[in-house]
Amino acid sequence: MPWWSWILIWVALVALLLLFYVLLGIRLFRQFMATVKDLGAAGEKLGHLGPMAMPDAADPATPPPGAAVFASPTLMRHDYEASKSSRREMRRLRRVQRKKDRGQPQALGDLDFT
Repeated sequence: MPWWSWILIWVALVALLLLFYVLLGIRLFRQFMATVKDLGAAGEKLGHLGPMAMPDAADPATPPPGAAVFASPTLMRHDYEASKSSRREMRRLRRVQRKKDRGQPQALGDLDFT
């Protein structure tokens, strides 16, 4: 094979590589423009919502969000146990009401004798 045929092969390979890069660039540009268009539409939609309503005077008994980081472990344990027992009691009441609605017998542990 003569030496100039090798040059033609390399020129063809480089031309194909450049064509590939151009097509890849066009594809990336179109995807970028579609993303910008979607972000613009989302911005317009959020812009029409207006300002967020701020809550009125906060309850002084309710700590602000993130206050648990600086609270004492004893207080956090008490809050955890209180909410846990509250959730347990709410589940028990729902179970009792559900069984009552269906006419099923109640378990002795579910009945409140106080």
